[in-house]
Amino acid sequence: MTYQALPLPRQAVNPRLIPAFLVGLALLLAQTLSAHARGAPESFAELAEKVSPAVVNITTSTTVATASGPHGEGPIVPEGSPFEDFFRDFMERNGPDGVPQRPRRSSALGSGFVISEDGYIVTNNHVIAEADEISIEFFSGVELDATVVGIDPKTDLALLKVDTEEPLPFVPWGNSDEARVGDWVMAMGNPLGQGFSVSAGIVSARGRALSGSYDDFIQTDAAINRGNSGGPLFNMDGEVIGINTAILSPNGGSIGIGFAMSSRVATNVISQLKEFGETRRGWLGVRIQDVTEDVADAIGLEEAKGALVTDVPEGPAMEAGVVAGDVILSFDGKDVEDTRGLVQQVGESEIGKSVRMKVFREGKTETLMVTLGRRETAEEAVPAAATPNAEAPSDAEILGLTVTPVTPQIAEEMNLGSDATGLVVKEVDEMSEAFEKGLRAGDVITQAGQVEVTSIDELEARIEDSKDAGRKSILLLIRRAGEPRFVALTLQ
Repeated sequence: MTYQALPLPRQAVNPRLIPAFLVGLALLLAQTLSAHARGAPESFAELAEKVSPAVVNITTSTTVATASGPHGEGPIVPEGSPFEDFFRDFMERNGPDGVPQRPRRSSALGSGFVISEDGYIVTNNHVIAEADEISIEFFSGVELDATVVGIDPKTDLALLKVDTEEPLPFVPWGNSDEARVGDWVMAMGNPLGQGFSVSAGIVSARGRALSGSYDDFIQTDAAINRGNSGGPLFNMDGEVIGINTAILSPNGGSIGIGFAMSSRVATNVISQLKEFGETRRGWLGVRIQDVTEDVADAIGLEEAKGALVTDVPEGPAMEAGVVAGDVILSFDGKDVEDTRGLVQQVGESEIGKSVRMKVFREGKTETLMVTLGRRETAEEAVPAAATPNAEAPSDAEILGLTVTPVTPQIAEEMNLGSDATGLVVKEVDEMSEAFEKGLRAGDVITQAGQVEVTSIDELEARIEDSKDAGRKSILLLIRRAGEPRFVALTLQ
């Protein structure tokens, strides 16, 4: 499929009313303003020349175990064969013919950039992970050894340091929040080991998340390939607004979908690595989930936004009075759109800082003060032991669920844990909404309508209360293997 540009419509001009030269002047002015708005550069040469001295190639060396036969060779597999990766993995694990492995040196290539004249260099963590030696090659051809100052696997960032007597050229950080979709950007690095290389494109999207809780990637169509990892993504002012990290590709090469970690995230991480050699993220101490439309309706919240608290182990939030079922609407003066936004806000906050947090609870809002802890040192919460429900079990079919009170015997049979209380789901009607929303046998209902339930009568009472209040659905707190989540089920 091919695409072609469509001509822009022009408003008709009556030549009898406007002289021809004014028409031409107006069109010229419009074209000039349009080009200025797009910010399309005539060339990237001056920008590339300006920032190149601060961009570096990174070569790492690692000792790995490898397999070899009696004469130092393994099985020969044609390049590109579907069995190539299989035999490579097999040899690295076991060696051909059971021959013991022997160590060898493995090299890897990546990119980076200098952020200060005294030799601090930023790159990706995966570029230097497990490396024994790190060599930095500058644009001038000078090579220096580098040491690792600190790493952050959660954002895949690393900070290196080289010792130098001469001040090094460096590049400044830019504000990635100011980058707009459609803005021009330029990537630099060492793609496929070919040496210093420049590619250009635009910001394709913002706020992309790949796999991490703190992800904030800029998507770009500037060509990024293997070896570009850790290199800078520049705006047109020569400021770093992203660190090239990953590509989406079916064949390993660039197809115009690349991702660069935003400078908004990177500057905070790199600052902590430089000061402490590690990250020190804020910790609130809650388990949360997004607020869906049906959940919002079930609790009487006007908008489906915020972060719904599913569990509050011992920690800062519990000390501040947060309870399961609260919806966190704002944190430290900023609105909370969803769980991802809250995680990032908390993580970027100062440890020990006391912040205001607005929560929605039982139809009204409250403001709580919470003093943040440190995520890296937070201990896993241990649930308080509860008294087992000794009520004789009796089944009931409610909202497509067959439930029965948890007893010590049921808890043992279903491996729920000795502290389990509530109603255990024995069966789920496969034609029900509950099944569609993921409820399964073995789940335990611990709350209904944000009130704890331990008997069928209590569950039915909560359902009737919700109907009397005009609710269209009821919110259930479900635990599976100890992990909590809220599910809203339509009331019949």
